[in-house]
Amino acid sequence: MLSPEELRDSPIFEGISYESYLLMIDCFRAAQKSYRPEDVAYDFERGGDQVGILERGEASLIRIDEDGVSTVLENLTTGSVFGRSLAFSGGSGDSLEVVCRTACDVLYIDYPHILKRCEKACTHHSMLVQNMLRLITEKAQTLAERIDVLSRRSIREKLLCFFHQQAEKTGKKTFQLPFSLSMLADYIATDRSAMMREMKHLREEDLIQTDGREITLLD
Repeated sequence: MLSPEELRDSPIFEGISYESYLLMIDCFRAAQKSYRPEDVAYDFERGGDQVGILERGEASLIRIDEDGVSTVLENLTTGSVFGRSLAFSGGSGDSLEVVCRTACDVLYIDYPHILKRCEKACTHHSMLVQNMLRLITEKAQTLAERIDVLSRRSIREKLLCFFHQQAEKTGKKTFQLPFSLSMLADYIATDRSAMMREMKHLREEDLIQTDGREITLLD
């Protein structure tokens, strides 16, 4: 369960008081579960109509194809929502899982409870739906950015596209990667060794500077 301070920082519960949050858990018959790093918090084949709200921790939405190759589709942070009813569907033979990167606390709500009209006409119910719609819109924007990266033909083009996206978001030429280099390789759907070689070439050509996860665009 979130503390009052954590609730104020959670985008899915924006505008909802702590008292309303506690009432909502009972009203929606929500279930809260805790996970360790590398645990699977949600399997899209068996997850049913539940919507997961990541209350604490970091996780990743992973696609696993027929050959067992994993690809990071989305990185989830506090306040992120996920579930089969919200958007994602795998291709034939693919599986989708939400895998915890850190210890995570997740609040699960059955999707029908979110959609149906609240008998008590709860203000926090309408607010939660409004916040969820906003997050889904932001999720669509994030996926559009991902498609832009993956549509590039070479590793170099993918890296530079992603770096420019991050610089535009922060408004600075120097920024921190939102995840590890290994996860970056998954994100751009390429081999980590090949990606590291290309980053070395970009440094040698004075197009970027790197310091761990800190990237500086020089072009």
